[in-house]
This record gives sequence, structure tokens and C-alpha cells, in this order.
Amino acid sequence: MGFNTRRLLAAPLLVLAAGGGLLVAAAPAEAAGVTATVDVLSAPVKTRVSPSLAAKVLGTLKDGQKVTVVCAATGPSVSGPVRTTTQWDRLSTGAYVSHAYIRMSKSVPRCATTAAKPVAVTYQTGTVRSTVGAVNVRSGPSTSAAVKRSIADGGTVQGVCGVVGTKVTGTVRTTTQWNRLTDGGYISHAYVVTPTLKLCPGASLTPQDDTPQITPEQFLKASVTGAQQGWRDYGVPASVTIGQAILESGWGRSSLSATDRNYFGIKCQNGAYGKLANGCHNYVTQECTKAGACFSTTATFRTYATMGHSFRDHGSFLRVNSRYKPAFEYSKDANKFIWTVWKAGYATDPNYYTKITALMTSYNLYQYDIWK
Repeated sequence: MGFNTRRLLAAPLLVLAAGGGLLVAAAPAEAAGVTATVDVLSAPVKTRVSPSLAAKVLGTLKDGQKVTVVCAATGPSVSGPVRTTTQWDRLSTGAYVSHAYIRMSKSVPRCATTAAKPVAVTYQTGTVRSTVGAVNVRSGPSTSAAVKRSIADGGTVQGVCGVVGTKVTGTVRTTTQWNRLTDGGYISHAYVVTPTLKLCPGASLTPQDDTPQITPEQFLKASVTGAQQGWRDYGVPASVTIGQAILESGWGRSSLSATDRNYFGIKCQNGAYGKLANGCHNYVTQECTKAGACFSTTATFRTYATMGHSFRDHGSFLRVNSRYKPAFEYSKDANKFIWTVWKAGYATDPNYYTKITALMTSYNLYQYDIWK
């Protein structure tokens, strides 16, 4: 369930932000500053009028952007890609950004400060509801943003405001709303029961697109090494592996492949994920019976450190499952190999074989079969 500005109005509960009550002005000696680089993992980081998460947003900084840091102030603790810190940097523009997102080789002096009233942060207490395990709190409103911590079912969170991010289907609802917490982290509203939250200052109501911008050519180039290693290790033709990856991951654009580098939908079995995966991830999925009746269920999928690990595990998966054993009589005949795998029950789609071989032909995937 999405949200709009009318639904995001709520009565406030007040808490004082640590270090948020400083009005800072740089002394003339601070004016030269130090050149620094912005380091963010996903969405741009916000700059603010003062060193506080509750302060008015002045703008944003993109990953790799060069800035000039004039001096340092103290504000709320923020966990970012570079560090966890209470330091906030004042830029040459007069705006402030958390030092958690800044890389620089030199230190800067403390900003000259004058005492001011503490900045009050409003929040609403919410309860996490999850039937699929702990829910991640991330560094941004996206399922691809870095995980800061996890909260178990029944845990509480303090939501400051809401933003629009990646669409998530959770235990409570399906929504693009993410709740920003008092520690600067984000949790999907799909797993939180809470009074309505106001829209975060400067936030857009347009959902962001986290679909990886990868071309077919880039996908193929990235696929070849892992697919060919899969043939060397397990005997699965590289053309088959790449064709299946294209179809099952949508050229690497599926949430499963973009988030967990799982290109074939291989699941964990009773918590076991084998030697090539590095963990498991619970997802709510739609399953359908042969009669056409569909229902929601929880599925646990393997996660991988790299694309190559996923491709090699695909070969291992086919090799160790006895029902696919006949296919390995055709390790040097890609079409017969995928036909035999499909007939053994790999996929229920009646057009699966045709779709895979069409991809293999259209993109000449046979050229990657290294026995030739």
C-alpha cells in the first residue's frame, strides 16, 4: 500500500537529537577547506542547513562528487559506507553532510560554535511484524542499500518520516513506502505497524528505479567466465547456462539477481546453501498448483558473493540432482542437454525449451561452448 502527503500527517512525539543543537559558523581561518570525495552506496546523500538529521534539506551529493570541507561539527550519529560517526562536515557552500559519507586525506578544524536550543525530532513508535525472519534496516530506501542492522518480529522502531523507495511485499502490506528512523536508517513500511508518518523534507513521491542499467552486451560479457567454468567443473554447456540466466533473471534485472546475485532461483534446503553460496534470503512468493490455483508462500533462496559463484552453483545443482543425470550424456550438445533437463522437470513452462533455444540462437550463445 502506497502513501500520499495527506495520509502522512501525524501527531508528534518529541525526542532531543544528540548534538543537534549547534548553530555553526566557520571562522575566517577555516575558509580554505580540504578537498574530499563523497562515498554513497545507492541514493545520493542529503546536505542540510545544520548538523542534524532533522534539519532542513538543502540539496544532495552523488557518489564520487568532489566537495570542499571547511570545518567539523558534532551531530547525531550516522552509519555510512565510510564509517559510523557523530561528526558532520560543513562544506564551502555552507551546507552540512554527515562525515559517514566523506573520504578525505586531511583533518579539518572544529567549526566555531554558538549555543542554541536543541533541535526537536518528531517520531512515531512502530512495531515490526514479520513471518519471514528478521527485517533489515538499510542505509537507504532500497533493497540494494547496505544493511545496517536487523530487527526481529515484535521489535520496535522509531520512525521520523516516510520516503518512496523500492516496492516491497511484506507481512503487513505491499508498498513503496520506507520509514526513516531516528538513527538515520530506513526500514520498509511493508513490515511495520505504525501511526502514519509525514513525508520526509525534500523527498519525492515518485518511486525510484533500482533496476540495474545493464545492456545485453554487458550481461553476456559478465556471464561468460562463470558459465565456462561451470562446464569445466560440472559439464553444463556454457550456452545453456547463459540462456537460462537470461530467461530466469530477465538479463540480471530481477530483484533476486540484483540483490542476491542469484540468477537461477536456486533455493536453500532446510537452511543449507552448499559450498558456492554464502547464505539464504527469505522472500514472499506466489506459487501455483497445476490446477491454476495460486497462493502466497515463503521461499528461501541462496545468496552469492559474485555472479560467477551463482553460475557455477547452477552447474553443481544440475550435476548432483539424479533426475538430471541423463542430460550429462549430451555435455557437448547444448540443445539436447537443455531438452533433457526440461523433460526431467526443471521447469513447468511448456515453452521453456523453445524460449531457451531461441535465446541461444538469437544471441549466438553457442560461441561460448569451449569444447568447439
